Amino acid sequence: MNETSPPTLRRIPWLWLLLLLTLTGLGMMSWYGWRYWQAQSNAAQQAKLEEQQHWQSLNQTLQILRSGQDFAYKRLRDLDDTNRVLRDEILGLSQRSALLEQTVARLSDPNRHGTQALRLDETETLLRLGQQLLTIASDVDGARHAYSLAASTLEGLDDPGYLNLRQTLMQERNALDTLGESPQKRVNAALERFDKALQQLPQNRNPKATNIQPWWHKVLSPLVLITPSHSPVLLAESKRQSAQDALQIELSLVRAAVERNDPSSYVTALHRIDALMQRLWPDSAARRARHAELALLAKAELRPTMSELGTTLMQLQSIRLGSHHQ
Repeated sequence: MNETSPPTLRRIPWLWLLLLLTLTGLGMMSWYGWRYWQAQSNAAQQAKLEEQQHWQSLNQTLQILRSGQDFAYKRLRDLDDTNRVLRDEILGLSQRSALLEQTVARLSDPNRHGTQALRLDETETLLRLGQQLLTIASDVDGARHAYSLAASTLEGLDDPGYLNLRQTLMQERNALDTLGESPQKRVNAALERFDKALQQLPQNRNPKATNIQPWWHKVLSPLVLITPSHSPVLLAESKRQSAQDALQIELSLVRAAVERNDPSSYVTALHRIDALMQRLWPDSAARRARHAELALLAKAELRPTMSELGTTLMQLQSIRLGSHHQ
């Protein structure tokens, strides 16, 4: 038994050496594995950082492109405005060229100076008539006809000194054509629609509101007519008929104020109509709509406004005054 123990003792150092080598190998593998993982992690972070930088550069490039696009759009808009101004100037020059051609074509007429003073008097009279038709009678169609006759009369004058006058008259006629229908006709048409809408207003309150009432109202309603004491609506038929007659009178007064261009009487009559509406019809959506129409009618213009009105007449008078002084 003692003779077999020495070989066992000799095997023990080899086992420790093998275990040490194994641990060393495992340590080196762990170290290399950690180094590999660290390198992969650093590479991933570096790739992520490069990707972020790439996206930032793309965003900056996109912002630069958008800024350039906005600048180009502004330049195009400025160029469009410039082209519009140039187009208007070219149109004005073409009109002047056409008038010059007509004037040159008539210079060969030997009798062109015989009726010049008479034509100027006729033109001034027609211009004055058109201005008065527009400002006093609010007759847009009559003013257009008078200005058309004035333009036809002025066409017979081939003196180049009246070229600017003809162009001014053309501009004033264009402004007159843009007025459309006269304000007087628009207001009268609106009053007619308002009068027809008044006859369709409900005489009673909302039926849904009348259903919500105390029980004693429902019990006594077959025997007694129960109405709120604070209600401003007239119930007696005679009083309602008188109020209806007063309403028609006020509508006639409104139309008369429109005809004579009296804004103060016009607005006052509209206010009286509003008060009569509250006495004749209970509160409803339709009555509030009519009240809104009255407010719009009170703000309506009774006469047309045109800043160019009278410019041709003033220019003609200044030209004739200058020729008399010479």
